[in-house]
Amino acid sequence: MSQQPATSDSNVSREEILEVANLARLGVDESTADSYADDISKVLKLMNTLSNVDTTDIKPLANIHEACQELRADVAKHDINRERNQSVAPAVEEGLYLVPQVIE
Repeated sequence: MSQQPATSDSNVSREEILEVANLARLGVDESTADSYADDISKVLKLMNTLSNVDTTDIKPLANIHEACQELRADVAKHDINRERNQSVAPAVEEGLYLVPQVIE
């Protein structure tokens, strides 16, 4: 594999994908290599964007459950208009929504 410095746009070429696939003994055709190159380039661009975000005042989380989110009160609302909602439903019978059977 060629040892070229990474460019600032972090594009991955089809040739690089095919070369890595060959080294890994993977059967990757050229159209798939184009798709992989495009997808990997997008991920690298996103990583570059994320690395430019200023996180100096952000405290790292060891666990997502450490974060607190304000929750609204769990209050029942009685202003639901069944007729209006069911008027746009694909199938309704006797006030119930009909859905396709998924379990035989």
